[in-house]
Amino acid sequence: MGNPKAFLTVPRKEAGYRPVHDRINDFSEVEQTLNSGDRRLQASRCMDCGIPFCHWACPIGNKQPEWQDLLYKGRWKEAFYVLEETCDFPEFTGRICPAPCEKSCVLMLSANEPVTIRENEVSIIEAAFREGYVKPVQPVRNGKTVAVIGSGPAGLTVANRLNRKGYTVVVFEKEELPGGLLRYGIPNFKLSKTIIDRRIDLMKKEGIEFRLNAMVGNDISTKEIVDSFDAVCVAIGSEIPRDLKVEGRNLKGVYFALELLSQQNRILEGISVPPKNIINAKGKKVLVIGGGDTGSDCVGTANRHGAASVTQIEIMPKPPVGFNPGTPWPAWPQVLRTSSSHEEGCVRRWCLTTNRFIGEKNTLKAVEIEEVEWIPGENGGRPIMKPTGKTEIIEADLVFLSMGFVHPEQEGLLQELKLATNDRKNISVNSSQQTSSEKVFACGDATTGASLVVRAMASGKKTAKAIDHYLQS
Repeated sequence: MGNPKAFLTVPRKEAGYRPVHDRINDFSEVEQTLNSGDRRLQASRCMDCGIPFCHWACPIGNKQPEWQDLLYKGRWKEAFYVLEETCDFPEFTGRICPAPCEKSCVLMLSANEPVTIRENEVSIIEAAFREGYVKPVQPVRNGKTVAVIGSGPAGLTVANRLNRKGYTVVVFEKEELPGGLLRYGIPNFKLSKTIIDRRIDLMKKEGIEFRLNAMVGNDISTKEIVDSFDAVCVAIGSEIPRDLKVEGRNLKGVYFALELLSQQNRILEGISVPPKNIINAKGKKVLVIGGGDTGSDCVGTANRHGAASVTQIEIMPKPPVGFNPGTPWPAWPQVLRTSSSHEEGCVRRWCLTTNRFIGEKNTLKAVEIEEVEWIPGENGGRPIMKPTGKTEIIEADLVFLSMGFVHPEQEGLLQELKLATNDRKNISVNSSQQTSSEKVFACGDATTGASLVVRAMASGKKTAKAIDHYLQS
């Protein structure tokens, strides 16, 4: 390491967000950047810790100490090459990853001031694009073809890796534009879609074909896919939201979170949305049910619409601030997180369940909520929720359900693909890439259920390796 003691004298410095009064008026990215000098100084804080837990915690196995040292020394191009070895899309993870690496940084565990790994990562890739280090790769083709169904982070990773190994890759995407969750699930204020377009353009120049508005099993038959390609990868994600089937669920004004988020992203892309279907929170009282990242994205979107008020409720207890003794390292820290969207204006409440939606003339007017208690389970088992009987009515014009996703129902498509291979046994799939039909593979959220973008990319890496092994054996 160039300066193994810098962490003793250089404090952690984050780039921070644009001022609230500025960012609330647009959908541009909220996060700012440090100048190159400050960024190199932050990289110098990476200590010679001996055992890099950051590397261990990263799902894709990034070599953080190596590229931190190169960044500190001003060797940006070499830092990019080291980063590119393990991460296909640092411009995505550097913006939206919750950075499990930082939660395992020795400086986090010892001083609660981890290295700014995520911000350093995105600074390296942005410098690489800016300085022209990123150039299209033109691999020698090996004559074999692979179909990738789905263009989210997992599918893009499979396509990118196999293309660079010489396979001819065609990506099938059911939507108007590629990107999957990256494009339709994550707000522009967290990930500008120009960043996705830049990467897709690069992948096209490298020979990857994207077929849009092409739903396999509908617009194109599974038999045609199986007959036309040497291997098929299913990367369709996990898009089935968990519903809340209580009285009044069908009232006008109750929506799933992704109905709002995907529509807003389409509008910003210039994609036409019928006026009668537009969801707009301007001047309305908004209630977000679910306390996770997707709920936070709804908060930020509603604030940008000009909502009269935004409230977010969560059924679980309020987590502690800073450190949670119940989730010590190496467990993921269950602590209170305040997003940029929360800072823009939001009332947050915990230990509340939803009893019913109240309407008038089929239109939402209010929501009945009830306080709950969580009783520890026997022998350390799952806690038990106990209603308290303390109810309350919250006025609401719009409700967004953000309670996660159920496990993907991908068996239908996989079964169709399997039958198309003339293999009549029941299909099975797990998170280890290959299905019980040797020609058909699956990866990402389609195998695990909804998870992190970086974990989907990690699954894509493993699946690309498995497909390569299958086609070369």
